Amino acid sequence: MELTLLGTGAPAGLPRADCPCAHCATATGEEARAATALLLDGTLLLDLTPGPAFAAARAGQSLSAVRQVFLSHPHDGPALEVPAGLPQPVRVPDRQELALISGHRVRALSLDSPGTGYAVTGPGGERLLYLPPGAAPAGTGGDGEGPAYDMVLLDVLGRPDALARLRADGTVGPTTDVLAVHLDHAVPPGRELHRRLAALGARAEPDGSTLTVGAYHAVPDVPRRTLVLGGARSGKSAEAERRLAAFPGVVYVATSGTRADDAEWGKRVAAHRERRPASWRTEETCDLVPLLAEDGPPLLIDCLSLWLTRAMDDVRAWDDSLWDRGGERELAERVGSLVAAVRSTRRRVVAVSNEVGSGIVPATPSGRRYRDELGRLNSAFAAECEHVLWTVAGVPHPLR
Repeated sequence: MELTLLGTGAPAGLPRADCPCAHCATATGEEARAATALLLDGTLLLDLTPGPAFAAARAGQSLSAVRQVFLSHPHDGPALEVPAGLPQPVRVPDRQELALISGHRVRALSLDSPGTGYAVTGPGGERLLYLPPGAAPAGTGGDGEGPAYDMVLLDVLGRPDALARLRADGTVGPTTDVLAVHLDHAVPPGRELHRRLAALGARAEPDGSTLTVGAYHAVPDVPRRTLVLGGARSGKSAEAERRLAAFPGVVYVATSGTRADDAEWGKRVAAHRERRPASWRTEETCDLVPLLAEDGPPLLIDCLSLWLTRAMDDVRAWDDSLWDRGGERELAERVGSLVAAVRSTRRRVVAVSNEVGSGIVPATPSGRRYRDELGRLNSAFAAECEHVLWTVAGVPHPLR
């Protein structure tokens, strides 16, 4: 089954008309995108967007052989303008399936928002899933029929939880080609867009690309262990959470604990909780080694700097005499055990830590001790990670 991407952008396109934002200003060349529309085997058109004939011509295709046009978006405005020669667009009722004369089978899926999703099976048995912008399948996942899809096209950045649902029920498997469509100006186009998608196991292609559904394509290599570093309010926690937003059953490991006598700290913790997907489970613990040793869903550890604070409290590192009489050795053993657990873990792990020591040298021995030990911990942890990021002013910079 051959797929041509007539457009891959949001309904308003990218750049948006008359939008002065920096992201729209840089959406040029291959990063400029028309509203999403898909042409399958030259005969089936999914979504009718402005200028489909011109979009097809730019892709080296013709719409003359199109025999069916399906709509996915809700449409409450003026009647759609249908170019001459194209059949009248239709929307398939939820859960109904059509067998087309072209050999394709099209099944309409119920969504959790207005619109219709389409599962298309090609004449050769290849399976494709297409979802409209801002939508996820109703219930747990896809159509519940057959093996994992060969290709899935959806609003990856706008609804990463939709991809998580599809992964949870096996609709998206390890070899499923996940393509991001309905791309808008919320994410900078170019390198940052492709970096974010790759972290979610997805990719984007320029408008006009023609792909073969079911053909082997190397899916993005999602790193198993990632360390996200940064200063205060640098965006490191948001970046870490974003990296796991499209994966099911994430365990959020909060090393901060709760502080009943600190209202301001409670507000910080609450803000973190509200930002996380409702499907994530939270573990408030500093006992990280057993979690890393277990098999299970991805872990998000936030953060290592608070883990170190607790560990240094336990070994009485703030007392110079106790530090010299065994505290330093005991802390080194704890860090060594944690690093060894990271090295051997089979789980996907994203960890957050503060990067300190770039400013004024602390005035106290204990402050300098903490700074030095955190630097050593970050270095040792990073050595076991395939991917290391440093966030500055909300902008992630890959270090490895």
